Amino acid sequence: MKKSDKKDNKKSSKGSFDKGIRHVEDAASFLNEATEISGNYGQAEDMYDMWGLHEREATVAAKGRHMLIRLIAALIVTALIITSVFVILPNTLPELFKGTNIELFVQKEVNLMYDDTYRVVTVSVANVLERADTTSPRITQVLYNEAVKVTGESGDFTKIRTSDGIEGFVLSSYLTTDTSSVEPDLHEYMLVISETSKNVMTHASQGTLITQVMMNTVLYSDVKRDGVYQVALPGGGTGWVGSSGVIEIEPRSSIEVVSSRYFVSSALSLVNATYFENGITKQGISMNGLIYVCSCVNGIVMPRTVEEQMEAGTAVPLEYDAVTGDLLIESIIPGDIVFLTSNTNRGEYEAALCTDTGTLLMRSEAGTTIRLRDFTADSDIAGRIASVRRVFSD
Repeated sequence: MKKSDKKDNKKSSKGSFDKGIRHVEDAASFLNEATEISGNYGQAEDMYDMWGLHEREATVAAKGRHMLIRLIAALIVTALIITSVFVILPNTLPELFKGTNIELFVQKEVNLMYDDTYRVVTVSVANVLERADTTSPRITQVLYNEAVKVTGESGDFTKIRTSDGIEGFVLSSYLTTDTSSVEPDLHEYMLVISETSKNVMTHASQGTLITQVMMNTVLYSDVKRDGVYQVALPGGGTGWVGSSGVIEIEPRSSIEVVSSRYFVSSALSLVNATYFENGITKQGISMNGLIYVCSCVNGIVMPRTVEEQMEAGTAVPLEYDAVTGDLLIESIIPGDIVFLTSNTNRGEYEAALCTDTGTLLMRSEAGTTIRLRDFTADSDIAGRIASVRRVFSD
């Protein structure tokens, strides 16, 4: 044998040994041998038998589809529950329990008081004038959120009638057509300001000032928190007011009548206020205006004019000393309204309020402020007393 043949045979033998190459027929033979040995080699495994898995859970895809179906079912159930709670039940239960005493299902009846002939005051206080002219005499004033009836128009002014029948002209820019802030049945609480003034703020705490409201202003609220109320504002929107100096009552109800000492206490909070003919706030007030607002916040609706106030309550008989003929000032008690003849206008009267025996809250001598003045039986003031009316009792 040649060297080259030996070399090739040696190389071929070495290569077959190292690489383990099999011919195709050898590979088929190997599989046949494996089949004979194992019996089930190469067959698909039954996952349920082998691993205890259900056929639908045998693959990730099947499991994902199963989870999606569960999620959709959960969403449908949630939607049905929400619909039942917020749509179906509110509409069906009131009818089901209608006529029963179960308060939870009593539907609040809404009866609107004001139509499109009414307006609501949007400023702290607005003058009601005799004529449609800013220089015209002031008849009275109207307060923030007070509803007034429109009886006419004149240029920049609207002719209005107050709830107690006083007619006059108010600047149209001080009024809004939106009456939702004064409709009692649209709100949960009615609030009456009993302090000389209160601030209405943008937020319950650390807010900015929206407006200042005066004694006897009426506001309505739907939200009450610790120490504050959220109130409806004329023209839309809401604000916050502190609970101190506020009387809370139910809408359409009245303030409970209190004793004369509370009436006097309210009046004394306005001592030294600037005198303002027919004014009704601390920014400027008259005695008839003072008596009007202080009576209202203590449970008695009082007229605004001196002439009408002279007919309010009951007459107090004046007593005089049998010897001297002087007035017995002890017959006038705190809370009595005293009417004096005017020093300046013959036939006219001005109001005063007895705050203590021998002391009257009245216009100062200079006519610029509301002051406390003492009087005696032989004083000029005693000589001017024309009548006394008692509205509040002890």
